[in-house]
Amino acid sequence: MRSKPLLILLSAVAAFTAAAQDDFTAQALESHFERVVPAICQVLFTQEVTDPRTGETVRRNGDCLGLIVRKDGLVMAQGHLSVENSAPVDLRVRVGRGGAEKEYPAALLHKPNDVNVVFLQAQSDTPLNLPCVTFSPQPLRVGEPVAVVGLAGETLDFEPAVFTDRVAAVITQPRTTYCLSNNLRFGCITGPVINTRGAVVGVSGIDLSRAEGGELYTRSGHPLMYQAELFQKYIDNPPAREESKKAEDTAWLGVFTQPLKNEYAEYWGLEKTGGLIVSTVVPDSPAAKAGVQSGDIIKAFDGKPQKFTQDRDVLAFTKLVRDTGTGKTVPMDLLRDGKPLTVQVTLATLPRSAQEAAEFEDAVLGLSVREITRDVRIALNIAEDVRGVIIRKVKSGGTAQIGKMRPGVIILALGDYPVTGIADFQQAMTKLRETKPAELAVFARVGPQTGFFRLKPKW
Repeated sequence: MRSKPLLILLSAVAAFTAAAQDDFTAQALESHFERVVPAICQVLFTQEVTDPRTGETVRRNGDCLGLIVRKDGLVMAQGHLSVENSAPVDLRVRVGRGGAEKEYPAALLHKPNDVNVVFLQAQSDTPLNLPCVTFSPQPLRVGEPVAVVGLAGETLDFEPAVFTDRVAAVITQPRTTYCLSNNLRFGCITGPVINTRGAVVGVSGIDLSRAEGGELYTRSGHPLMYQAELFQKYIDNPPAREESKKAEDTAWLGVFTQPLKNEYAEYWGLEKTGGLIVSTVVPDSPAAKAGVQSGDIIKAFDGKPQKFTQDRDVLAFTKLVRDTGTGKTVPMDLLRDGKPLTVQVTLATLPRSAQEAAEFEDAVLGLSVREITRDVRIALNIAEDVRGVIIRKVKSGGTAQIGKMRPGVIILALGDYPVTGIADFQQAMTKLRETKPAELAVFARVGPQTGFFRLKPKW
């Protein structure tokens, strides 16, 4: 008597398993794969990373998946390619397979602020007619199977590959968001997502966190599918080319802050409504001139409440200040010793960073030096009255290395010639080349200590 329900249950399980297996047949996957894989490409780039403590710069090469979305060479890639204060250089797009690869230089276009993707435009002297993917917007259901096409890893020679996945959840507010069930392989991010009907309905992706500059619709940390409706407008009308923002266009306040977490508010007897604690005020900065002090709590800037309670939120305040505009005077509401206070702050131009600093390489001493920028002074706690140049790198086996000099050392004088900047350093070396002394005493600062290095230049 009990065997019939059991048979029904087993039949239902078998039917479900068969249906799951029939979601994508091998033939269907192969067909979808071959149809979209010509539009898969590899984006190559170089990123420059500067250590603010020493001014030393390291260049790193990287790559990621690219998807050709227009025949004229418009390529879509993951938004993490360009995050706050970090943009790639020497961009190239490699298209083709099986020994027929071809590389094109590429220009980065302005990044959308509502979806974590970027667009690049491949450059060519002749009109391009590249294979591209066409999107067919279609809604998805929870549990619906999808296929994602991407690139296998370096050990598999970055060969195109296809992976199956399912829609784990559909979030409707503040906008429709499709969550995928499996972790995304790096080579699949921004890969085309295909439903069982063969339609390319979107691309896979991961949102930026707020700490990385994400602001709108941020759902970081979970693999998503960006439906075509989110980015098709950028394909139809590509963004303008990304231009490096000039320092004179970037505003600066001159404070270091941390969020007013609930435990700090409780300790000081304040309402737990968030804010920004001023930990450091840069000397001679707009904040210092306005009378801002360490320990002040920023509650509003230019009429905009600052209710931050998490570390990742501080970047949003930095962006707000930078985008306000140089020379603009704005009110800033503070709490000082628990009492409200409003100051007027006139924003100045962001000082040059170590990455933008003037640099000079000297072959005789075997080193490169940079001017001491504001960010380096803050990072190394270098007083404003300390003048000189900071060593960025030392050539292996060169005069400076043999003399025990290293990156981060501040050169204050070369022999009898004081050094207050790059120009002084260059002039001093020009004069020393004329006299060619057998030994050279270099007066320098290492941390809080000053002293001499004894060098034997190879003129």
